[in-house]
Amino acid sequence: MLHSPPDAGSTPARMYARPQDAEAFATRVVAANGLPEADAAIVARCLVRADLRGVDTHGLQYLSHYLKRVRSGLINPRPALALEKATPVAAALDGQNAFGFVTSTFAMDGAIGMAREFGVGLVAVRNSTHFGMAANYALQAVEAGYIALVATNASRAMPPWGGRAALFGTSPFAAGAPGGSEIPYVLDMSPAVAARGKIRKAARHGQEIPLGYALDKEGRPTTDPNAALDGGVVLPIGGPKGSAISMLMDILGGVFSGAAFAGAVANQFEDFERPQNVGHFFLAIRPGLFVTEEAFRARMDELVRTVHGAPLAEGFDEILMPGELEGRLEAERLAHGVPYSSTDLARIQAEAAAVGLAPLEVRETPFEE
Repeated sequence: MLHSPPDAGSTPARMYARPQDAEAFATRVVAANGLPEADAAIVARCLVRADLRGVDTHGLQYLSHYLKRVRSGLINPRPALALEKATPVAAALDGQNAFGFVTSTFAMDGAIGMAREFGVGLVAVRNSTHFGMAANYALQAVEAGYIALVATNASRAMPPWGGRAALFGTSPFAAGAPGGSEIPYVLDMSPAVAARGKIRKAARHGQEIPLGYALDKEGRPTTDPNAALDGGVVLPIGGPKGSAISMLMDILGGVFSGAAFAGAVANQFEDFERPQNVGHFFLAIRPGLFVTEEAFRARMDELVRTVHGAPLAEGFDEILMPGELEGRLEAERLAHGVPYSSTDLARIQAEAAAVGLAPLEVRETPFEE
């Protein structure tokens, strides 16, 4: 199996927290900032699951940033969410500038409910905020036994193919399908070569980024994350293909839902003058529509076994399903703890101190099973 090269530069010291401790800690801190406990628990669960699956660019390290937007009045801590049915199988949702984690969990739950009754369910969300790891909502559906498709738009980061100014977001999309005895299919990807979160992380830690991630404001390839963030742009995967996918996310997430689009989504890290108005798209499908659910799961298992058994290319020692590597990491971190850099941990602990709560309990070494 081939792996991505390690980040350049020095690696900050790491501390380990039990995932259940991290989730309970984050719930307390978020609730202390005005959210109902149930909603705070959703935010915490989504952040920590991202850390468990190795998507730490969307994990607990950003807790302080989200809470800054709450305190600035740009994230509504107490929305009154309600689906607006357009048809029996389609609904709109006004996110009321609430946490994207909360609106998205509510929306996917609504899509699943419609799919349970009618076979398919679709919810389009407007007036939302950053929803973190897209796989959270694909997994929500898969673990309930449904096929899922998730899309969102985002603030300007990539130029359209042939352009030089940022217009479309690194808008991720996710999909999932449950299996039987084998693992499920879980796709979570961005149309960008690298998420901006990776570039911001490199900047915080004083590390370089690989060539091919981004251009600086003059349109030159750069390994300096700060140059990429200061007026630069990230690059799409596959050139015009990645650019076209990002445009599709803007159509499904923004144009279709009534949210901001065409570069109008506010940047959550830079724009503290207006709400983001992010748009999301959630589709849930009951697997037993055209074959029985049992047959669907058996066929999925056959697909997984066939993929795993395919002939290997040179340099590989196994073939993985989408989401399999993240699933393995999640199992490992559930058993041994979630690692946090000392830099990120300091910001996390500061949020607890600010509201008079005890710090997250951590240790220098992984936990034993």
